[in-house]
Amino acid sequence: MEKIIVEGGNKLRGEVNVSLAKNSVLPIIVASILNPNDIVIKNAPMLEDVVVLTDLLSGMNCNIESTVNGDLKINTSNLAEVNLNSELIRKMRASFLIMGPMLSRFGRCRISMPGGCNIGSRPIDLHLKGFKLLGAEIETEHGYVEAKGKKLIGNRIYLDFPSVGATENILMAAVLAEGTTIIENAAEEPEIWDLANFLNSMGAKIHGAGVGKITIEGVDSLKGVEYKPIYDRVEAGTFMVAAAITNSKITINGANEDHLRPTIEKLKECGVKFENLGENKILVDGTGVKSPVDIKTLPYPGFPTDMQAQMMALLAVTKGSSIITETVFENRFMHVAELVRMGANIKIDGRTAIIEGVGSLTGCDVKATDLRAGAAMILAGLVAQGKTEISDLYHIDRGYVDIEEKFRGLGANIYRVDK
Repeated sequence: MEKIIVEGGNKLRGEVNVSLAKNSVLPIIVASILNPNDIVIKNAPMLEDVVVLTDLLSGMNCNIESTVNGDLKINTSNLAEVNLNSELIRKMRASFLIMGPMLSRFGRCRISMPGGCNIGSRPIDLHLKGFKLLGAEIETEHGYVEAKGKKLIGNRIYLDFPSVGATENILMAAVLAEGTTIIENAAEEPEIWDLANFLNSMGAKIHGAGVGKITIEGVDSLKGVEYKPIYDRVEAGTFMVAAAITNSKITINGANEDHLRPTIEKLKECGVKFENLGENKILVDGTGVKSPVDIKTLPYPGFPTDMQAQMMALLAVTKGSSIITETVFENRFMHVAELVRMGANIKIDGRTAIIEGVGSLTGCDVKATDLRAGAAMILAGLVAQGKTEISDLYHIDRGYVDIEEKFRGLGANIYRVDK
């Protein structure tokens, strides 16, 4: 079993390069199902989730090739309408995004219920509501969902909650539908804009992505394209918190200030300074005294739930009382027990965590209970006294490319071992 070992106490310095966004790359890969022509995704990060998704498509007779310069070439012209690999589907929730484009292209898709991090209920009812309004018939039985609709017809769809996955799935299903589809109360995350921009570059007609109301005018076909997704705002935010928790100054390459605004503003409130150096490069000055802050996670442009665990690690060693309220997922405090093992003073009351900052943490054996919790354990280990051993790394590897190498490049004492 692999572990990441972190020996705390080192200041960070230098520059780090952020990978492209996992949460953009995954739906963009899936969107290739809509187009039988050659597609090239530039600089695609070969994360565990990306590998699972490409394996799934390969099993559907798609031709997928990773080039020497890090691009991902996809051709789905021979895509077969098959029963999808249930084991791979259950590994990752994003695999459910296959349903929209498969339904649009073949008029049918049968898929097992998706998996992913166990951070709370993420129902698929909004996805299915959208498909029904586009004219599909839905059947669910024995852990499977089947959607049928020979020709999808555009419609007005209101989402009860601005779900990222539902917005993406319905958006892709509507691209080849007949007529106009309007998605209201759509998710506004930058990754939604990125998916729409990718689809538009192939010839789709999508307007309003990223502002809550998306209009899709159906087209008959799409063309091949080369496309570079946006940078990973969660990875960039993780390194920003790393600078703050270690009282260090570092430069982050691949940080879009607009996409990171909610995280940056909360870190500024905490006492961190920023300088935009242009061309997606930001200098983060985490030196100096930090102040406690209160955080409430919300759909974008609110504070991202994917940065909640990392900020909790910082606030655990910030003098004073802080409060974090998690409104997006009901089971996203699993990392609290691990931080407490390291000496943090955190109490949970429902969906609220009350954090009393302590002077220091102590390294010990901890687990990455989910993807972002794993990043929080690394951050805590960077300032803990002694050695922190982090297990269950498969969670971390789902969302971070070579994370220990990147931290080591900044001067951290961190390495991976096989125990």
